[in-house]
Amino acid sequence: MQKQIEKYMNYIEDLRAKGHFLAGEPLDDAGKVLSGEGGRTITDGPFAESKEEVGGYFMVRARDLDEAVELSKGCPILANGGTIEVRPIAKIPGHAT
Repeated sequence: MQKQIEKYMNYIEDLRAKGHFLAGEPLDDAGKVLSGEGGRTITDGPFAESKEEVGGYFMVRARDLDEAVELSKGCPILANGGTIEVRPIAKIPGHAT
C-alpha cells in the first residue's frame, strides 16, 4: 500500500512542478445518493455494488482536453487496470472560473 501511495505522490509532485496540478483527493467509501424534489435520500453508501466506482479526482490545468488526456496517462491507476474519465469543467455564462 505504501508503494502505491508513493506512486500517486510522485505523480502529483510531477504535475505540480510543471504547473498542472490544481487539486485532487481520494473519496471515502461512505456517501448518499439523493433524488427527487427536496433531495430525498434514496441510497446510503458505500456503493460497492456499482459497476464503476469513483475512487477520487484530480483537477489539472491544461490547454485543452487533449493535453488533459496526455497528463492523465501518467496516473498510477492505469497500471492497476483502472480507468480515468477526463472531462473539462463546464463554462457557466456570467460566472467567473
